[in-house]
Amino acid sequence: MVATLTTDQPTRTRRRHENASAGRGPRRPRVWSHVFLVILAIYFLVPLWWLLVASTKSNSGLFTGSGGPLWFDDELSLLDNLAGLGTHQGGIYWDWFANSFIYALSGGVGATVLAVLAGYGFAKYRFRGRGFAFSLLLGSVMVPLTALVIPTFVLLSQLGLVNTRWGVILPSLLSPIGVYLIRVYTQDVVPDELLDAGRVDGAGELRLFFQIALPLLRPAVVTVLLLSVVATWNNFFLPLAMLQSPELLPVTVGINNWQALSNAGAGGEQVWNLIVTGAAVSILPLILSFLTLQRYWQGGLSLGSIK
Repeated sequence: MVATLTTDQPTRTRRRHENASAGRGPRRPRVWSHVFLVILAIYFLVPLWWLLVASTKSNSGLFTGSGGPLWFDDELSLLDNLAGLGTHQGGIYWDWFANSFIYALSGGVGATVLAVLAGYGFAKYRFRGRGFAFSLLLGSVMVPLTALVIPTFVLLSQLGLVNTRWGVILPSLLSPIGVYLIRVYTQDVVPDELLDAGRVDGAGELRLFFQIALPLLRPAVVTVLLLSVVATWNNFFLPLAMLQSPELLPVTVGINNWQALSNAGAGGEQVWNLIVTGAAVSILPLILSFLTLQRYWQGGLSLGSIK
C-alpha cells in the first residue's frame, strides 16, 4: 500500500502540471520585444558605422562619394586622413588627444578614489549629520553640470587656475553619482557582521577597508571608474570655459574648433575628413576600456544575481 502511494504521487504531480500547462495554452514568442530590441540596436550602431565609413573618405568624398553616406567609396583615404591628423596645424590633434588622456585618467581615477572613500563612509559609519549630508549629495545629482560651469569658472579664476590643467582636473574629481552608487553597493555586498568579525580579530579600520571591503567592491569601483573616465573624456563645456591656449585643449574642444573653421570657410579651412577621422580615433580608448574591463562588469552582474 505504501509503495503504491509512493509510486502514484509523482504521477499525480506530473498530471497536475500537464493540466495547468494545457489550461494556459501554448506560449507565444515575444516577437514585438525582439523587434524593439533590434530597432534599438540599429539606432545605436548606425552612427558608429557611419563614423567608421566616413573616416575612410576624402574631404570631397564625404559629400560627393559614389558609395553613399553608409558605404565606402572606391578610393579609401583612411591612411591619408591619419597622416593629415599628424601634420595639420603642426600635429596639434595628438596634443589634444594626450590632453584628453591626462584629464580623463587623472579626473577619473581621482573621482573614483573619492567616491569609494565617501560612499564607504556613508554606508558603514554612523556620524552626526550623515542623513543631511547624503540628502545634499542626492540633491547635487539633480543639478545639471553645465549650470555649475560658470560658478566654477568664477571660483577658479580667483585662485588663478583658469587656463591651466588644474582648472579641468579639479572639478572633475567630484562625482556625486559615484558616491551614491558606491554607498548602495557597499550596503548590499559588505555585511556588518563581516566587519565586526574583523574588528574582534584585532584588524584596524584601514585593514578592514583594504583587505575585506575593497575586494568585494571591485565591480562597483570599475563601474564608477568607467563612468568617471567617460564623463571626463567627453566633457566639453568645462574645458571650453576654462581653457584658452590651444595646446591645453582636449580633443572634444579642439575638433569643435576645426568644425567652426570649416563652417566659416576661413582661409580655405575645409577639413571635414580630419574632423570625422579625429572623432573616430577619439572613441577608440573608450571602446578599449570597456572591452578590457568587461569581465569585472560580468562579475558584478553574477554577484547581484546570487544575492
